[in-house]
Amino acid sequence: MKFDSNLAWKEASAAILANREVVFALAGVFFLLPGLAMALLFPAPEPSAGLDTDATVAMITGYYQSILPWMVPMVLFQAAGTLALLTLLTDRTRPTVGEAIGRGVRGIVPYVLAQLILGLAIGLIGGTVLAIGAATGLAVLTAIGVAFVFVLLIYAGIKTSLVAPVIAVEGERNPVAALKRSWALTSGNSMRLAVFYLLVLVVFLVVISVVTAVIGIVASLVGGAHGGEVTGAVVSSALNAVMALYFVAIVAAAHRQLAGPSADSVRETFE
Repeated sequence: MKFDSNLAWKEASAAILANREVVFALAGVFFLLPGLAMALLFPAPEPSAGLDTDATVAMITGYYQSILPWMVPMVLFQAAGTLALLTLLTDRTRPTVGEAIGRGVRGIVPYVLAQLILGLAIGLIGGTVLAIGAATGLAVLTAIGVAFVFVLLIYAGIKTSLVAPVIAVEGERNPVAALKRSWALTSGNSMRLAVFYLLVLVVFLVVISVVTAVIGIVASLVGGAHGGEVTGAVVSSALNAVMALYFVAIVAAAHRQLAGPSADSVRETFE
């Protein structure tokens, strides 16, 4: 089956509008609040003028190391929210919000394990390629190795982008099987999915950047620098939550298209 991006967008938008009260509330809880908390409590450092590359890398590395204890629970929390939203947007049995969240929580372990397995596989392959390039001492081969790892990350991300709906919609609890299922579903449509995801991402990022900048400038003029920073963080977090919600709905629509009627039969088997 060929992936229809126009149909996926229409279905995703329609699903959000049809359930807007519930899904926007869940997006606020699972995406907006954690993002806003991170933005206000742990703002990213801004490199000062004159810092060299090594100092900048060290500063960024230190920042992420300092927030790691907070990032891990936030990622798990957002994973539960993603799976809960997928359940609400796709389950024909019309589960309650509590039931959807419960299913999302139960799906965290296989979802996280699938991401860890994927990360280890990419790290092993990418690390080997980079090590070979570095061992040759040739800058060209090292650059090719870096480019290969970047392409591998993108490709693997597209091929496994349906892991979440496989777990939430089909009820798959084996992380390896979920990865294989997503890989099979995206077969023959990887490029279409990649272009679609990229277009949606670019549009959202442009909108978020422009709206946040304009509102931040106005807020700074009215409430001072601190007021502008807080307002910018709130607006940015809210728009990022909306983007996350739409991507969840898009992934659900893509899975519905590519899985077809088999998704419902698989879910009934697990239930």
